[in-house]
Amino acid sequence: MLMTAAQYEDSLRRLSLKVYMFGQRVDNVVDDPIIRPSMNAVAKTYELAHMPEYRDIMTATSPISGNTINRFTHIHQNTNDLVKKTKMGRLLGRHTGCCFQRCVGMDSLNALSIVTFDMDRKLGTTYYKRFLDYLAYVQENDLTCDGAMTDPKGDRSLPPHLQADPDMYLHIVDETRDGIIVRGAKAHQTGAVNSHEVIVMPTISMREADRDYAVSFALPSDAEGVTYIMGRQSCDTRKQEGDGINAGMDVGNALFGGHEALIVFDDVFVPWDRVFMCREYAFTGSLVEKFASYHRQSYACKAGVGDVLIGAAQTIAEYNGSDKASHVKDKLIEMNHLNETLYCGSLSCAAEGHAEPCGTYCVNTLLANVSKQNVTRFPYEIARLAQDIAGGLMVTLPSEADFKSPETGPWLEKYFKGNPAASTQNRMRILRLIENLTLGTAAVGYLTESMHGAGSPQAQRIMISRQVDMKDKQHHAKKLCGIDET
Repeated sequence: MLMTAAQYEDSLRRLSLKVYMFGQRVDNVVDDPIIRPSMNAVAKTYELAHMPEYRDIMTATSPISGNTINRFTHIHQNTNDLVKKTKMGRLLGRHTGCCFQRCVGMDSLNALSIVTFDMDRKLGTTYYKRFLDYLAYVQENDLTCDGAMTDPKGDRSLPPHLQADPDMYLHIVDETRDGIIVRGAKAHQTGAVNSHEVIVMPTISMREADRDYAVSFALPSDAEGVTYIMGRQSCDTRKQEGDGINAGMDVGNALFGGHEALIVFDDVFVPWDRVFMCREYAFTGSLVEKFASYHRQSYACKAGVGDVLIGAAQTIAEYNGSDKASHVKDKLIEMNHLNETLYCGSLSCAAEGHAEPCGTYCVNTLLANVSKQNVTRFPYEIARLAQDIAGGLMVTLPSEADFKSPETGPWLEKYFKGNPAASTQNRMRILRLIENLTLGTAAVGYLTESMHGAGSPQAQRIMISRQVDMKDKQHHAKKLCGIDET
């Protein structure tokens, strides 16, 4: 079925999540003013799927049931599916101005569809059948899945089995007739408390000595023994000001946002039908690589958020009265050039995708890593140019309370007036949005996530070096200048 946004919200209310923030347990996760904007962003993925103008991008036909499903639960059947995934990311980035959190689960499902099939074919296991049963459940109920890959890692010079604390990487601590028991944590989990399911994967390629760390499984997000500790974001408590779209001007993005959390697994039981890898260490590298390639394509969302930031930069230029200046026009051209280049990278790795033995289509690994390498750089330059155009008032602006004060408000209205055609309040609101996108809570999703999400910049450079056929390049160079080394 296709859940509506309202049904999605109701489904979260039925969960019994154990969530902590600011040292206190959160009793009502859905309505907490700091968490609520991130839930709104996920809800948008459900809302747009019911809108006729977006149905082709937001939905797909399940190869399992034949039913219409949300594309976030789909397994890519061709390169057109991969291209639509890119378009979906940009679309939602425009609508939310932040991370909408479902990409990690989608990428986890597709990576597992490939690797569980490969394990069964080589080892005679039954992981692929388990996975397909789980996938059917996710599609039928239109669930949001959190993809949990990143471990705390402890001392990064040491492999998992040599860590002083063995829990620095999530691992199997016991095995029973009915399943396994795991302990550890997963860090930087985007959208974790907005998810119905948690899909756990290993974070690095492993060897035999680390076999207990080679584990992948899925659990309900409110499973016994699972605890969430919310991460802080810059300006996060501003979300407590105002109410939704009526939020004060200091919030920036009035409706939407993101969140990250540390997920602690304290001796959590996982039944066998939810286990997709159990000590098959030789396949950890493949799973990490497939997931990373898919997730590096997913950063088309940054082009969508970039659209919002570019629109805000154009608006503040008009409100400042500087939009006709040639240097401002040139900066906006550069911002668009960089933003469209990000989009091109995601499209290219999708269009150059290929079928894996199981039938799932995977992106071109080289181009996916090149695309994400650009994402680690270009949003920072787009943000710098936006701040340049906005001016210093973006970070010296008094609070909304000062604007409402009868003592100070009239002065602020007088001295912060820009273009007479624009109200002072609108000028302040667009400045707060730029602040939010480049310095505040949204900057987590637009900038820091661009740098470190889906692996560090160096991880992409390593993959580029592995994927590039340097011998072929040398062959063509030598051939053209007459070198014959045969």
